[in-house]
Amino acid sequence: MTVCAIEPSVGCGDGDEEGDGDGPAPAGCTLTADGAYGARLASAGGSWFPERWTLDGPEPYAVPLPRNQPEEPGTEVQPMGDGRVLIHRVVAGRHAFSLLYPTGPGTGELPLGAVGCADRSARLRLLPPAPDGERAYALAVGPRTTSVWLVAGGAFGPERLAELPGRCSGGVWLDRSARLLALDRESGGRTKSVVVDLECGGEVSPLLQIAADSDDRLLLADHDSGLLIVRSDAPSPGQHRLGWGILGSTLPVRFPECLRVPDCTVTPFAVQPGQVLTPESCAVALRVDGPTGSWVGVWRPAERRMHHLAAPEGWLTGTGLWTPEGVLRLPYATEAVPCGVARVSPPPAVGAEPGAATQPGFTSASPPGPGRGPEPVAPVASHSDRSSEPEEPAPPARPTEPPAPSAPRPVPLQEAPLGRLVTN
Repeated sequence: MTVCAIEPSVGCGDGDEEGDGDGPAPAGCTLTADGAYGARLASAGGSWFPERWTLDGPEPYAVPLPRNQPEEPGTEVQPMGDGRVLIHRVVAGRHAFSLLYPTGPGTGELPLGAVGCADRSARLRLLPPAPDGERAYALAVGPRTTSVWLVAGGAFGPERLAELPGRCSGGVWLDRSARLLALDRESGGRTKSVVVDLECGGEVSPLLQIAADSDDRLLLADHDSGLLIVRSDAPSPGQHRLGWGILGSTLPVRFPECLRVPDCTVTPFAVQPGQVLTPESCAVALRVDGPTGSWVGVWRPAERRMHHLAAPEGWLTGTGLWTPEGVLRLPYATEAVPCGVARVSPPPAVGAEPGAATQPGFTSASPPGPGRGPEPVAPVASHSDRSSEPEEPAPPARPTEPPAPSAPRPVPLQEAPLGRLVTN
């Protein structure tokens, strides 16, 4: 059954995706894959308007892109690689897409077409920015099927590329050509990550099948190292935990104890690129949401501990990008600095040579305090990881002290479906 078709006469949902449960609010800004541009919905005087951030120059700056009337609060915006901003609006029950760009004193708009959903319960949202920056994709989720749409960069307006049975969520790109898309598909009461080949008519193959009765989701994937960050209840049935594995590896998925912060939600949002041969040394940035606010966690698989850093004031929560050198860039906006980027230099990896390259930046040396995180979680403090690692040693880069015996069983990735994926 077709979930969506380009039909101006049919109704559609409101664009909000049904989530998997309570979780953190959406990120405050969306960045292109290369970090050159960002886009967000900003507010002024109670009105909402798109705003583009340019981040690849000597100093970041923002360009407002207002139109003739304010935008709705739930409107989606996404930066493109050429500096234009894709906007997704719901107009008269249809999903309309346009490209916005600055032109003289005003804002130019290039309409791309619209998608109408035949089922009013269907939801449509933008997928994360494509690695090439030239195209944009959306996911339409209906009661029984899910469709992947090319909404920008095509030749003839929105184009449906694939239709999958089941309800899908998530969305992670596994290669730099935007061909392999990982989705979390719900089927038979369980959620498993699958790979959709958008150049082969939407051919679907399994990606994560950790245990037969577990819910397994892919959250992040790094193209250079193959590092995967997953969320699954395989090691602790009924309790979802963060874990890591390597694409194509036969080693088990590991679920470090240090990634569990009491009374907090931990969400990874960026992986350090460029670590081609050493995925265990990749730094991962995590958003930590607690009762008193949000802050930044930094973790490396080889260290088995998480460092907690206070976020800069005005952080566009959940947004950031690593440089290959290991500097975390966090966009923020305050009244004094309406467009800024804090450069965070976390502690060097275990085993790094003294004086290893770290660039100056925003690194908190005091507890986050009110509004930043609970007092026991101090910045640059570490949660040791002793109880959740499998008995096998970690891959090459590992801490000097061996972990204590573990209780959870090793949880292997499926070798065959992962091993045959070409991601470089």
